[in-house]
Order: sequence, then structure tokens, then C-alpha cells
Amino acid sequence: MRLLNIMVIGALILAASFVYKIKFDSTLQAERVAKVAGELRRERDAIATLRAEWGKLDSPGRIQGLAERHLALQPIKSTQFDNLDRLPDRPPVVVPPASADPIGAMLAPTPPDTTGSVPVPR
Repeated sequence: MRLLNIMVIGALILAASFVYKIKFDSTLQAERVAKVAGELRRERDAIATLRAEWGKLDSPGRIQGLAERHLALQPIKSTQFDNLDRLPDRPPVVVPPASADPIGAMLAPTPPDTTGSVPVPR
């Protein structure tokens, strides 16, 4: 009987130490969660501040003022625009001839595109 009482007391001491360890670990985890929640709140506040700054910096009135102050721009004149039907025709698309070596045809050098400012090579 005496041995049984000693074993029960030992089991109670082990159970109490196990419960204390679980309580200590849960308190430590709760502190970590609170710390991460605080960091998250600070980061969200920083994001909100940065979005407000971006909205202020991106406002059209501010950009207009900066453009007038720092750029020598002139107003657009109606003579700068033209109809699309007055555009020159597209240049013809040159299709390389089919050959026995399709990869070699892709690697072959092609003559440069000519424009109105460069004379046509002869």
C-alpha cells in the first residue's frame, strides 16, 4: 500500500510537471503570435501610408504642375493630326522560298528593310 501511494504521488508530480510544460509552451506561442500580429499590423499601416503617398504623387494636378515647371512642352495643334487614309501603304511581306533545309532558311541573312530615306541597294 505504501509503495502504491509513492507511485501515485510520483505520477501526480510527473503529470503536474507535464501540465506546467504545456502551459509554458502555450504562453510562449501566444507571445510569438502577438509579436507577429503586431508586425503584421505595422506592415499594413506602412502599406496604407505608401498607398496614400503614391496617390498623392500620382495625382494629375501635381504631374501637370511638374511638367509645366520642368519641361518645355508646347500645346498640341490641330494641324499635327491627319486622317488614317493618308498613311503610306504597308511594305510587301517577303516570304522566303521553301527549301529542303527549313532551319537553314531561318538562319540565312535577310536584306535590311528599306525606307524612303535610304536608297534601294542595287
